[in-house]
Amino acid sequence: MKSSALVFLAAFVALAASWGGLVLAPQLQLGLSQQTKTLGGELYPQSRPGLARQGLEVYRAQGCMYCHTQQVRQEGARVEVVLTEAGTNASATVMALVRLNPDLGKLDPVVLLGGLPKTVLTAPDMNAAEPALKALESVGAKAEVLVSAVGPDIARGWGLRRTVALDYLADDPVQPGSRRIGPDLANVGLRLPDAQWHLRHLYAPRAEVKDSTMPPYRFLFEVRKVGARPSPDALQLPPEFAPPAGYEIVPKPEAVALVAYLLSLRADAPLFEMPVMTLPASAPGTNAPATNAPAPTAPSQ
Repeated sequence: MKSSALVFLAAFVALAASWGGLVLAPQLQLGLSQQTKTLGGELYPQSRPGLARQGLEVYRAQGCMYCHTQQVRQEGARVEVVLTEAGTNASATVMALVRLNPDLGKLDPVVLLGGLPKTVLTAPDMNAAEPALKALESVGAKAEVLVSAVGPDIARGWGLRRTVALDYLADDPVQPGSRRIGPDLANVGLRLPDAQWHLRHLYAPRAEVKDSTMPPYRFLFEVRKVGARPSPDALQLPPEFAPPAGYEIVPKPEAVALVAYLLSLRADAPLFEMPVMTLPASAPGTNAPATNAPAPTAPSQ
């Protein structure tokens, strides 16, 4: 009997410990309402405004997560040492740069120190970049480290970094999705901030994206006769998608809410677990990496 009790107790303790580590601990960790950004000190994530919260329910009801993900993937990070100021001793700065990166010795010093800020060294990680910063500071120059994410999703312009658990804290239910029949939407509010674009895309996807496979959501809109004055909310559509003369297409509240939700999807905060650093924009004519954000692109669907 004693051995049976010990076996039962050991099994109970093992199961309880597993449940605590795999279920309870993550729940307690993710149950925090807000976290602090690594840069700027703002709280993240912010709760979505009321209209966007309603739009989340429309997004869920229409099954958008079956074709779209909200999880940007990342394969690695690029760490660059960026020279921002050459200092007063140009020759010493040039010598320090050549010691750090011998390939820079092939450049004319005037060209090397001109057009700042510019990338002078690519490091494998932050630890390798620190000595380079100290070496440049020792000769009176100033440099910063630029960390940017790399990977196919980043190259497509779908996000600035990979999505982490903290990005989902403002959502209930969480809808990361599992298939990409359409593009990822984790950062679509930053990538495509025009509400009218989204409304036209919902009503007639091919009006915005040629050869789109997305079905039109025209039941989220109302076709009605133009009154004494056209509605300011009426869609401006290409002729092939426009309603008959004397009629207009007006979004219903569900469409407006859905677009508000899409515009609220901005996973761009630099976090402790996923730092993304950028430099301020430089003066015209310089070759500074003003931002690590890819150029905005329209969805492929």
